[in-house]
Amino acid sequence: MIRTLLGDVGSVFRVSAAVIVLFVAAAAVAPGAVGQAAQSVLQVTATNLGWMYLLVITVFVGFVLFLGLSKFGAIRLGAEDEPAEFSYSSWLAMIFSAGMGVGLVFWGVAEPMMHYNAPPMGSGLPRTADAAQTGMTYAFFHWGLHQWANFALVGLAIAYVRFRHHSFGLISETLRPVLGDRVETGWGKAIDILTVVSTVFGVATTLGLGALQINSGISRLTDIPFGFPAQFAILAGIGGLFILSAMTALDKGLRLLSNLNMVLAGALLIVVLAFGPTAFIFGVMTQTLGEYLGNVVQMSLVTTPFSDTRWVEQWTMFYWAWGLSWAPFVGSFIARISRGRTIREFVLGVMIVPVTLSMLWFSVFGGASIHFEVFANAGIADAVAAEVPSGLFVMLEQLPLGGLLTAAAIMLVCLFLITSADAATFVLGMFTSRGVLNPTTTLRVLWAVLQLMMVVVLLLTGGLESLQTVSIIAAFPFMLLMILIAISLYRDLSQEIALKAETDRLLTMRIERLLLREDEREAARQAEEDIHPTAPEMPPSVDASEDEDAEPEGRT
Repeated sequence: MIRTLLGDVGSVFRVSAAVIVLFVAAAAVAPGAVGQAAQSVLQVTATNLGWMYLLVITVFVGFVLFLGLSKFGAIRLGAEDEPAEFSYSSWLAMIFSAGMGVGLVFWGVAEPMMHYNAPPMGSGLPRTADAAQTGMTYAFFHWGLHQWANFALVGLAIAYVRFRHHSFGLISETLRPVLGDRVETGWGKAIDILTVVSTVFGVATTLGLGALQINSGISRLTDIPFGFPAQFAILAGIGGLFILSAMTALDKGLRLLSNLNMVLAGALLIVVLAFGPTAFIFGVMTQTLGEYLGNVVQMSLVTTPFSDTRWVEQWTMFYWAWGLSWAPFVGSFIARISRGRTIREFVLGVMIVPVTLSMLWFSVFGGASIHFEVFANAGIADAVAAEVPSGLFVMLEQLPLGGLLTAAAIMLVCLFLITSADAATFVLGMFTSRGVLNPTTTLRVLWAVLQLMMVVVLLLTGGLESLQTVSIIAAFPFMLLMILIAISLYRDLSQEIALKAETDRLLTMRIERLLLREDEREAARQAEEDIHPTAPEMPPSVDASEDEDAEPEGRT
């Protein structure tokens, strides 16, 4: 009965589900103690290992771009002549929706405004033009290449072993070139359990941010206050909707919702761009792109060792850790929808297109909010200082039909939450049922319930700060796994290229021999048997001492 409902689940499912349930129970019974313990672990991690987050993620960016632009880029994730499973538009829509859609809506106004209120690492005076520009530059940085490199690396590794080697779509399976048959033992199980737990924490962070955003928007339109009771009700409603979505097929429910997401997000972006400060937005985008490209290496490796500021920990480390904790989920989901793509298509689709859209989003929403704040004294900075998610809605109120736009933004966040959570239940089902491509509906619904329980207790233990803390802690061990994933993927790809080169050489040689005439083949055979001019003329079997006075044959 259980096998019929849940599918082929085993120890990975049982242990990971038990870990989640135990954490939820502990946080529900003693939220203060759990929050304090998490802060202690965070302090140790940030103080001693913070530099590793920055260095490793920067290396991932270069590694993924290298794979896409090198000779490896022509390798197809599937059979050589296999067509892509989804169209480009649907493929990119699902990548973006399952990726960081909720985060973009939440931070699109909030991050530039927060940096405007308090410039990074005390780099300038608050609420000045320099603070505004620095805030936009760091928004580009935090949502640029580094963030998506995590997803691309994991997704590429899983898609390669699943569709090229016809193996299980599991994180442990991507490590076979390094671990060998140990991936089939307790080592492999431990890796998959860690992956599942990290994924649940990462998705819970996003669901929590989305609930905060929706609550803030509803409180602007109604008398419902901003607080945990409202957020709990929102999560219950969203949970019911994405459970319904989880009960439909991937190529129906999730694809349709993802396409609707992109249409609504594009419409909202166009309205803000058209009715907002259009020229100012494009000016900010151009200048910020230059600032980003000119300083990306320096920003990538800032650790502030000579000060006690926690800015890098609270921002850059949080973003990288959030991306790492999302990497198993987003990467696996992208792998699942990328069958038939080449590695070059995959890298460009995952790294370039979403990054470009993210920069456009921050330029439009962040640029408009800065313009309204600086030139119209709209109070957006004060609103963000008081309640982080409210900045988006205060900015929209500066535009015509601000109430309607606020309602559209709330709907957009809801759709992003549903698609993200639905995709997460799908991937968690894959991870805990031995990598099957279509986990059972019951298993997906069970993971949906566990995710909702996790986000509820995280909001209880400290809201936004708790979400950030748990992300950083949960991501560190998976970052170490990703280093091994990168090494394994490179070995796998190198072996395939070497094997293909040898196969091509043998095939060319045989074709040439078949096409040669009899006399040409005989000449080629004799040429192969001729002694090379630089080779010794005395056969090794002949005792050179017997003929040292003799003139070698053939010498003039």
